Amino acid sequence: MSTGHALLDACLRHLRALVSYDTQNPPRRIGTDGIFDYLQAQLPGFRHELRDHGAGAVSLYSVRGKPRFLINVHLDTVPATPTWTRDPFDLLVTADRAIGMGACDIKGAAAAMLAAANAVDGDCAFLFSSDEEANDARCIAAFLAQPRDYEAVLVAEPTQAEAVLAHRGISSVRLRFAGKAGHASGANAASDSAVHQALRWGERALAYAESLSHHRFGGLTGLRFNIGRVEGGIKANVIAPSCEVRIGFRPLPTMATEELMETLQSLGPALPAEFEPTFFGASLPAGDTAQAETRRLAARDVADELGLPIGNAVDFWTEAALFSAAGLTSLVYGPGDIAQAHSADEWVALGQLQQVAESYVRIIAHGSR
Repeated sequence: MSTGHALLDACLRHLRALVSYDTQNPPRRIGTDGIFDYLQAQLPGFRHELRDHGAGAVSLYSVRGKPRFLINVHLDTVPATPTWTRDPFDLLVTADRAIGMGACDIKGAAAAMLAAANAVDGDCAFLFSSDEEANDARCIAAFLAQPRDYEAVLVAEPTQAEAVLAHRGISSVRLRFAGKAGHASGANAASDSAVHQALRWGERALAYAESLSHHRFGGLTGLRFNIGRVEGGIKANVIAPSCEVRIGFRPLPTMATEELMETLQSLGPALPAEFEPTFFGASLPAGDTAQAETRRLAARDVADELGLPIGNAVDFWTEAALFSAAGLTSLVYGPGDIAQAHSADEWVALGQLQQVAESYVRIIAHGSR
């Protein structure tokens, strides 16, 4: 088994290679070569299943032996911003951190997986995907279309090397309000304007979200609700004939998303002419109140068995919820701080990178059926 320094050196060698591959998403131009060729070459003795799901969604399922656990990591990143101070695809290693595109979210975990698999013999299973940042979970959906009997799934995201057992769900909705165009000098402007309707609806939606502030689960409180965009109207002296509103909300695991949708759609006095959900992600754990708590406790038992420190529930969404909704015990675990994710000059702490790699070594060494 590798020593700590050798394991970290291997992680950084792999991370330098992984960061060098441009996997920005969008523009969703990720193919089956490049980074996926590298992964397969670094995992000799594994059975590889490489699939192209279209639109830049590529998955690599790599298995050695008959493992109890599956580790999942996404390889795509958000686009680099102009505020990067250096080449984002050239890894820079300092005394305490590794800086590069995706180093935090979440190629650092992928590098740790490769280093651990080559540091110790043992059964293990990895699922690499490339569509997480697109809000279009083709890779995971295709993987779960077949029965999977893993005892647990560890989804790599930046959790500061702590096991996260619960997080919020996420939903996005497009609303359209219909008005009647006319001259704004008329008294009918107050009621005929689609923009006025949207603003009145928004006021009630914000009040409804605030009314749920007392709800709690696993350290999380209330409903996170955001009116992200309001667009409509023509000019100041024309009654707005139409208005489009984009909203997003993040419920607790114990909140029924369908009921939230119905309530938001029905808020008066001005009702949307169209109410179209555009994205949905279940909470972690998935299920009703009783199921969620049972699944959270099962994930806690797995974390305890694997010697993973347990952290707090988080507000951000991960694909662990997809595995949970499929009935698999799921938790989130990886190096890095979510505060660094999607940022310019993003970085991962070397100490966390080594800690996670050592955890993966333990999981592989003791993860056989």
